[in-house]
Amino acid sequence: MPIIQVQVLEGRSDEKIRELIAGITDTAVQTLDVRPEQVRVIVQPVPGKYWGVGGITKDMENR
Repeated sequence: MPIIQVQVLEGRSDEKIRELIAGITDTAVQTLDVRPEQVRVIVQPVPGKYWGVGGITKDMENR
């Protein structure tokens, strides 16, 4: 049973997260030859203040 964890910046809609989960599940089914009900996807939204790129947090980059 694959367990796939994904971190994304917070702020995406519930609909987009559902689309992401469906797409990841489809890819796992095709690639790993498993049934959809065997796939677990965990999406962890991360606040911009805890996500850094190039030494700058995402919540500070547009200030």
